Amino acid sequence: MCGITGFFSFNDAIDPAILNSMAAAIRHRGPDDSGLWHDAESGIGLAHRRLSILDLSPAGHQPMSSASGRFVIVFNGEIYNHLEIREELEKSFHKVAWNGHSDTETVLAGFDAWGVERTLQRAIGMFAIAVWDKAEKTLILFRDRLGEKPLYYGWVGRTFGFASELKVLRALPGFTNPINRAALALFMRHNAVPAPHSIYEKIYKLRPGHWLTIAQDDIRRHRLPESKAYWCLLDVAQTGVAQPSQFVNDANAVDALEKVLMKSVRGQMLADVPLGAFLSGGIDSSLVVALMQAQSSLPVQSFSIGFFEDAYNEAQHAKAVARHLGTDHTELYVTDHDALTVIPKLPTIYCEPFSDSSQIPTFLLSQMTRQRVTVALSGDAGDELFGGYNRYFIAMRLWRKLSLIPRFLRMGMGMAIRVVPIEIWNSLSPFISPFLPTSKRAGIVGDKLHKGAVLLQAGYGSTLYRNGFISHWDPDGLVLDTEEPSTPLTESWPVLPTFIEQMMALDAITYLPDDILVKVDRAAMAVSLEIRVPFLDHRVVEFAWRLPLHYKVRHGVGKWILREVLYKYVPRKLIERPKMGFGVPIDSWLRGPLREWAEALLAEDRLKREGFFNPAPIRKKWAEHLSGQRNWQYHLWDVLMFQSWLAEQG
Repeated sequence: MCGITGFFSFNDAIDPAILNSMAAAIRHRGPDDSGLWHDAESGIGLAHRRLSILDLSPAGHQPMSSASGRFVIVFNGEIYNHLEIREELEKSFHKVAWNGHSDTETVLAGFDAWGVERTLQRAIGMFAIAVWDKAEKTLILFRDRLGEKPLYYGWVGRTFGFASELKVLRALPGFTNPINRAALALFMRHNAVPAPHSIYEKIYKLRPGHWLTIAQDDIRRHRLPESKAYWCLLDVAQTGVAQPSQFVNDANAVDALEKVLMKSVRGQMLADVPLGAFLSGGIDSSLVVALMQAQSSLPVQSFSIGFFEDAYNEAQHAKAVARHLGTDHTELYVTDHDALTVIPKLPTIYCEPFSDSSQIPTFLLSQMTRQRVTVALSGDAGDELFGGYNRYFIAMRLWRKLSLIPRFLRMGMGMAIRVVPIEIWNSLSPFISPFLPTSKRAGIVGDKLHKGAVLLQAGYGSTLYRNGFISHWDPDGLVLDTEEPSTPLTESWPVLPTFIEQMMALDAITYLPDDILVKVDRAAMAVSLEIRVPFLDHRVVEFAWRLPLHYKVRHGVGKWILREVLYKYVPRKLIERPKMGFGVPIDSWLRGPLREWAEALLAEDRLKREGFFNPAPIRKKWAEHLSGQRNWQYHLWDVLMFQSWLAEQG
């Protein structure tokens, strides 16, 4: 795992020494080594920061040139099947003189033998790659299929730059790129800036499964070619559903998944440094750790974090699973004070606005884990692949009922509910609560009724899911002087037979790479920890989409087949319990220890002066939250994370 950066400038007006500054900005991604390469005639410069994982010797140093001398690479990530690729190269070409055993050298040998795209098609792993082709005078950028590794690119003045993190591009001379208000609108809806957008104009994120080739003529003309897809999850989903796998019985399907996952986990345990795993005690992380332990002669090092508040504490469940599996388990219980000390670091860690509040415990877990290992496996992506999110089932049940009511009637009902102020609904709580579902009776009735009114007014299932389950703000009227761009969530939904499969596919191309993987990558790399995700081996993804839906969802419960694999290793009683999030009590913090900090960032005169937001809806939500009338923790956290990021920009 590493950090990469570089520039491509037609007139070579940039001092190559700037590469040092660019690399220094991501030293945390690679504290073990650094390297620079510059070709003044071509105007190309590459820089690398190395976190040594495979081949700790100088033979793994980057930037690295291919044996032919044609290609120069900077590489962030891991190719888990690189030893198999080496064997294939040796069988096909016989004479391959290896200098070391790094996957970077393997990739370059593949480029020489098969070309860049064909090599990456063979690769199984996570990666962000920049390679300079001396023969064609082109710079080629690649990002892995599912988006585990980040890659920003774009223009600073007339110079093309790229980097693992956005903060690096600010080190280029003459950086004056204004804030992208359209991206800010997307951020306020989704609590993250989705690819291909970034918070700065003229800077983009390379989409997962895409590559971009930029030539000298593109630099001369200040032209940015379109990126191209070499792998597409929606195509995989649609093909898999249309051509499902056939199994003799349930046991046969469970065995097949176990085999695929076992192979993925085995490949991702390859490392020349200490390795462990995150363990929450939930289905996904427990299964990853169980498969690791089944293939290890020594106790696997597992790590969990706990909170003293029971509502946010899963550490006790993780400890029980660890004890059963026999792992070498480490847990850390943190206080509110521990968590609050992370907040001032967030703008630097994420380097563009990001407001998934589980970023805080994720950082604390990574920090604790890094004290003992350099690599950790995680259970992310099980929900998107196997139907695990509770919201899928709530949305399905709700839409099934709502679609029976004529749309005009639903719209009228929603308007009628919202016309009555929340405080009046609250005063009627003793009379209304008996008529509400049991799960809705606790808490603030008016708040719940107003939120329900939004769902009533949804015209389609897609609108219901977007507006009612995965949106924070509606940015129209909130973010000034812009319009919200379209995204996969607002365009035509994928052609899949069921609502739940549509939701799963869209989460896998939006929420997973734009939120979950960003959260984990930045939190872990801030402390120089590499995270690997066995569920995101693309062979696992393709297998999952070939599974008929009834292997994922049965009797209204998700991840059926994952549970069945896990029960081979862990007793059912240790796993079966309500799903918990990885959260922190932002709501009470904003009314308590964070109140003064938040008030300063949300001050009306400050919001007016900065000119990005209409202060009125923000101040209204802040007042309602402080009074306890409503819980606006997530909406307010979005604004606060942008405001604190903006303050860091100076």
